[in-house]
Amino acid sequence: MESSELRIFQAVAAEGTITKAAERLGYVQSNVTTRIRLLEQELGTSLFQRHNRGMTLSSSGKALLLYADKVIGLLDEAKRALTTELEPGGSLSIGSTQTCAALRLPGLLAEYCKTYPKVEVSLSTGHSQLMIDKVLNYELEGAFIGCYCNRRDVEQSLIFEEELVIVANRSVHDLEEAIAKPILVYSKGCSYREVLEEWLRSRRHPFPAVMEFGTLEAIMGSVAAGLGISLMPKAIVERYNGAGALRSFEIPGQTSKQPTMFICRKDLVRSSAMRAFMETLPAAQ
Repeated sequence: MESSELRIFQAVAAEGTITKAAERLGYVQSNVTTRIRLLEQELGTSLFQRHNRGMTLSSSGKALLLYADKVIGLLDEAKRALTTELEPGGSLSIGSTQTCAALRLPGLLAEYCKTYPKVEVSLSTGHSQLMIDKVLNYELEGAFIGCYCNRRDVEQSLIFEEELVIVANRSVHDLEEAIAKPILVYSKGCSYREVLEEWLRSRRHPFPAVMEFGTLEAIMGSVAAGLGISLMPKAIVERYNGAGALRSFEIPGQTSKQPTMFICRKDLVRSSAMRAFMETLPAAQ
């Protein structure tokens, strides 16, 4: 089993079809098909379930993907670590929650890219638990998350502290009226969702309907339209309230403050690009 085969397997698993994987890798389809079949023959098991819509991982394929992500991640990490350039260069893969990416990262990344133009930065976004998983699986070198991480194999630093508020349509007059409405949130794993749900449970209030959305823009647009409420950093609400369609309410207790942490694996061999990035991170504010 070679690393090139694992990369092809990883691409097919991510794309779901031979065609898309071949386009992503710059290979001809027949080459990808042959390499996957040879890998299955070597392992003596089917890695994919093939159907009209494409290919999905079998149970064996899911098991192999865990190892493939780690192996490829370590190989890429070794390549970055052995770069001898004095000036940081190469690639840097960072993750972030959508709120942090929208609110805090544009200026930080712009300054970093200006200072280190040889570094190719890629940014992935998602909820906190997804970012933690990607860091642990070596898919990301580091990530900004909206909570503390209790993993012993993770190093974390407090970067920002956000003031959280409940945001509703401007027609909502008080907090009691707000919390009777549906809550608009990301999928499970979002730290802001967990804070809001825990706070609602602590009030022993009838739990409202939950509506899940995939993007920050969808949540804020739906709140502005009066569909429900959400929990967001106060600075996000101010940014999206240019038309005056929103109203925010402070929430009592310690839940009004939420940390933004930057995490990376303790065993990560940091490239020059990663070391430079961590040196540019601001102190908690």
